[in-house]
Amino acid sequence: MKIHRATANNRKAQLELTVRSGKVFPMPYAKLSPRPTAKNRIREAYVDKELGSEAVTYILESGDEGSVHIDHALEYNQDPSYLAELLIHKLTVEARRRVSRSGLSRRELARRLGTSVPQLYRLLDPANTRKSLGQLVSLLHLLDCDVQLIVSPIVSGCCVQLSKQGLRSKVVGM
Repeated sequence: MKIHRATANNRKAQLELTVRSGKVFPMPYAKLSPRPTAKNRIREAYVDKELGSEAVTYILESGDEGSVHIDHALEYNQDPSYLAELLIHKLTVEARRRVSRSGLSRRELARRLGTSVPQLYRLLDPANTRKSLGQLVSLLHLLDCDVQLIVSPIVSGCCVQLSKQGLRSKVVGM
């Protein structure tokens, strides 16, 4: 995800990251390092092209500078799409690890899953976020793993949390 604009909002004490879709992800100064203060405010904030427009670099009045990656802002703001992709990524990495230790060929795994070998490669590609959670769970089950998702309420109790803390994946087996 690319950042379109960065704005330092000293009144709210937050750095506001705007992505190309127009959605704004606030990042409180308290979460930044080095941390801006009332006496050492952000002098300049810009989308850093050297970091692929996926991060914002800010410069404090003292001359210190820091950067914030979009992933940090997405995780802080508990963006549901990002957290779902993070869960899929974790399960994919675990599946790759288990496949390499299983001793089974890719062709045999694809046959047991009822899919093609190229589809299995897409399923095992951590960069591919457009994959079926059901297929990943099926693959892990074939590798003698038990996948458990635990859903727990947010501290305020108003809704279900989809985050590393609230929705945890646990792979047991082998």
